[in-house]
Amino acid sequence: MSAVTLVYPKWNKIPEQTEFHLPPHGPVCVAACVPPEYDLTFIDENVDAIDFTAPVDVVLVSIMLTCQIPRGKEIIARFRSMGKPVIIGGIATMLHAEELAGVADAIFLGETEDGRLAKVLQDAENGTLQPKYDYFHDFPPIASVGPARREILNEERYTYRGVKMVDLVHTSRGCRFNCFPCATAFLGGRQFRPRPIDKVVEELAGIDNNRLFLVDNSLAQDRQWVMDLFEAMTPLKKKWISHPILDEDAVLKKAAEAGCWYVYQAVFDTSDLIRDRVKRLKDHGIGVEAAVLLGTDNQDADYIKRLVDFLLEIDVDMAEFSILTPFPHTPVTEKYAKEGRILHSDWQRYTTAEVVFQPKLMTPEVLQEMYHYAWDNFYKEMPQSLRMGRLFADVVRREMDDGSYVPRHLSARRSW
Repeated sequence: MSAVTLVYPKWNKIPEQTEFHLPPHGPVCVAACVPPEYDLTFIDENVDAIDFTAPVDVVLVSIMLTCQIPRGKEIIARFRSMGKPVIIGGIATMLHAEELAGVADAIFLGETEDGRLAKVLQDAENGTLQPKYDYFHDFPPIASVGPARREILNEERYTYRGVKMVDLVHTSRGCRFNCFPCATAFLGGRQFRPRPIDKVVEELAGIDNNRLFLVDNSLAQDRQWVMDLFEAMTPLKKKWISHPILDEDAVLKKAAEAGCWYVYQAVFDTSDLIRDRVKRLKDHGIGVEAAVLLGTDNQDADYIKRLVDFLLEIDVDMAEFSILTPFPHTPVTEKYAKEGRILHSDWQRYTTAEVVFQPKLMTPEVLQEMYHYAWDNFYKEMPQSLRMGRLFADVVRREMDDGSYVPRHLSARRSW
């Protein structure tokens, strides 16, 4: 049996965010494509150290974020210096494919299902590893996407104050939208690819956690499919978070019945459209975490101050502020590159917490100040931990009401 080590490199967490780590989703999907005859070890370097002395035949490095690339290169170089073949893949690998070509023994571009990763591992065993496996936009049949392999995770590492929070799952791939700061259309294609609902329900039912995060790009792409999905999810009594849901009362009602706990809602202005959308979500008992992008071309310092005041006025439950960041293969990056507004390509600083471009209506220094202003002033009267605690108390109440509550406190079993 060959030993395979799957590594997820460490990245610098945004200091303003809460102090827990979400279990990474990409690696558990990759792990599901590793045939069972391989002895698989997973290392999330954000919560565990890499033992470079452990026996291994093949190393897989999964890179999701641009800011993981510098550390990923170091890990690859260390394993290769020991004569271990290394295969690199993941979202950021596809975004930076030209730069990363030749960094590892092989680069894998695309999705790993339908036997594709198995073939690469077989090549590694046979000593016939190719420098590039290019399945980019050659998508496998969506029905070939099976349950993620979550047993590779050390669940005690993914808690908040000893409480296990959420497991990640996706019910679809691809996105028909092409939002200006997003690389999803480049990565997953502009075609919405929903998984068969019976397969989704089977995976959800098999997850030993009542609280989930549906990491789909959007639940607003196919009305009938999403209504059918929510109908099928309702008997499971799961409680879940997601990105935006189709903004119709009937859909939101169905989402709430299916256990929607709260939604990440993009807030890009102070319009009545946003005010009404947030109100509809809250009227259906769905919490709202505002996802706020700072530094767009219509914003100056006063605009950002008004935006923070607006969030407090409409009473969103939480807010997460990110600085617009020109990641490769996004519409905004193409525009800023032509205008000469990208300041540098120091990927370690591409965390969305640091200004790496020239804003239109303010200096980079002012935008950086306004980023801190937004975090500080939104959470001034009610700290982030208290707001999060309020959301957590709400989900516990819902679980107790429908009989699905299971204590998830792991502190007694902690080993660190």
